[in-house]
Amino acid sequence: MSILEVIVLAIIEGLTEFLPVSSTGHMILASSVMGIAENDFVKLFTIAIQFGAILSVVVLYYKRFFQSFEFYIRLLIAFIPAAVIGFLLNDYIDAMLESALVVAISLVLGGVVLLFVDKWFKAVPDGQPGRKQALGIGFFQVIAMIPGVSRSAATIIGGMAQGLNKKSAAEFSFFLAVPTMLAATVYKMYKFHGEIGFKEEHLFPLLIGNVVAFIVAMLAIKGFINYLTRSGFRIFGWYRILLGGLILILLALGYDLSVV
Repeated sequence: MSILEVIVLAIIEGLTEFLPVSSTGHMILASSVMGIAENDFVKLFTIAIQFGAILSVVVLYYKRFFQSFEFYIRLLIAFIPAAVIGFLLNDYIDAMLESALVVAISLVLGGVVLLFVDKWFKAVPDGQPGRKQALGIGFFQVIAMIPGVSRSAATIIGGMAQGLNKKSAAEFSFFLAVPTMLAATVYKMYKFHGEIGFKEEHLFPLLIGNVVAFIVAMLAIKGFINYLTRSGFRIFGWYRILLGGLILILLALGYDLSVV
């Protein structure tokens, strides 16, 4: 990977990880367009730089991570469904990650949902999810294992379905990202080390990638919360539909967007 490719992917990760547009889908497509998707280290890199994005949540909301032990119990409850199903279906999920068609269809369908989701739920005061609500959000997160769905979109909508307002649902989605993405990062790095092995040349791209993703994610989170509470999801819905539609057109015209 060149430094430019490292920075581009890290910016995409930071911008899209916490927005309801599917960071995984964007990373798959970006690496494919740049012609580096077949590289095993690139596949690891797109997961490993999530650590920088995770750290941005911890820094921005550090007080919330010290508020109570109950906070961690709710995160654990919400994390369990994805952890169990992700472990059981890991190979199948990895196979879907290699399909631009799956990403495109998920982007379009998810976009349609976002066009209407603001009308489905009534405005409610700020609040934190209880244990039962946390479990419900956790099952919504499982849907995001399909590339292109967006973990952020699934969990925010899941939170709203459990009675939270957009701001509270988005914040809990950010918090839930910490154990979920950390687990995925550690597992992928362990697997990569066991199968291929880290080299000294891998360290610098990972460092730069995480630093860039951290900075960009902090800016994206602040902007997203303000925009979401003020304007809702529609712009993200249209963006997903346009991007997914463009990918479908390119695939129909015979462009190779595969990552295998």
